[in-house]
Amino acid sequence: MTTDIDQAVQAQLIASTPEARAIPACLRYERDDPFAVRVSFPPSASLDGSAVEWTFGRELLAAGLRGPAGSGDVQMWPSGPQWTVLEFHAPEGMAMVQFDTADLRRFLGRSYAVVPEGSEAGELDLDEGLASLLRDA
Repeated sequence: MTTDIDQAVQAQLIASTPEARAIPACLRYERDDPFAVRVSFPPSASLDGSAVEWTFGRELLAAGLRGPAGSGDVQMWPSGPQWTVLEFHAPEGMAMVQFDTADLRRFLGRSYAVVPEGSEAGELDLDEGLASLLRDA
């Protein structure tokens, strides 16, 4: 069974100009980090020409597909039946990106096939994590 999921998606960068700009993105889920999802954007999508990756909770993604969710660096909400907006906050500024809701639902469903919802804690290797922390201390 596949333990990592990479799903290429198209997103729309919402800007202050009248038209949104299409940007490629990649959604990623890893069995080794079962509570998290990642979204990465290529260097062409950022102001400084660097690739950008955001990590946030899989639970936040699920909640954001149903209604407004998040109160920190990543916030999400549905924008009509077809779109979901993700808002990213960093010291450098804020970005709003719109994703096709069907793409996000498909990705979330694929992640649940790898690690079912509610069973994330069973995937963690607590002994290895504690040993790693003690080695680094």
